Amino acid sequence: MYDYNQKPDLNITPLVDIMLVLLAILMVTAPVIEFEEAINLPKGSKSRQIQAVKKIDILITKDRIVLVNKKKYNINNFADNFILYAKDRDRKTPIHIRAERTLIYDDIMNVLKSVKEAGFFKVALITDG
Repeated sequence: MYDYNQKPDLNITPLVDIMLVLLAILMVTAPVIEFEEAINLPKGSKSRQIQAVKKIDILITKDRIVLVNKKKYNINNFADNFILYAKDRDRKTPIHIRAERTLIYDDIMNVLKSVKEAGFFKVALITDG
């Protein structure tokens, strides 16, 4: 007859085996599953063409000559000449500054300072990649 005071033995080995098999199946299939979320993207205007952005190229040669869109200026009076050059230009125009490697750091910083003081804020120093 059954003894009510006796504690039953739980055998959880088959449960653990099944869980390990399910975990292995999940680990194998999870990287393969791709989720795709449907998003609503804005539509672009088909009537507007992409406009080429006008930029100002500044080149500083090893002879300390500054070329602004192929107009030559001496580096000593560049600040005044650039303010006159930029008076009718849009201040959002990007400026690309290129300089010879052998130039003094101070010369390049003076040109950069003059451009910033003229009100341009999209200025980049271009290097050889």
